[in-house]
Amino acid sequence: MLSVTFGDMFDTENYIYNTDLYFDNVFQDKWITSEIGKAIIKDIDKSEVVSAHVIESPYLGAITPTELSGGVKTLLLMAFDNSKIFNASTCGNNCAKWILKIAQDKKLLINLRHVMDFGNEDFKIKVTNTGSIVHNMSEFVSASFSGI
Repeated sequence: MLSVTFGDMFDTENYIYNTDLYFDNVFQDKWITSEIGKAIIKDIDKSEVVSAHVIESPYLGAITPTELSGGVKTLLLMAFDNSKIFNASTCGNNCAKWILKIAQDKKLLINLRHVMDFGNEDFKIKVTNTGSIVHNMSEFVSASFSGI
């Protein structure tokens, strides 16, 4: 299940604010070549994984994993690093469906500093600031104002 904490988490143990820098220092080749890794990279960055160290971008040509977008890096961290809480405000709204998908298979706690658009479909998200469980964007927006 997905849990969201709104606002400052700098005093929280295991919180990663700069997901880009953290990813560059901890990612593993298998994250890039996994099925979910390839799917995230293709969907968000419109790029094809050639190998663990080569990704073909339609905009940049051949790039390495450290040159992926901040959103992709954060999603891969959420999918594969269970030891940290990540700043999901480094992700655009195009990442929201992937955050929900990743949270289907495990408990996932993220930090948001804005109201991410999780779309028109129903979902289940716990807002830790208030302890409330929300099921749609209207409830999520209301809970975000209470939680900030």
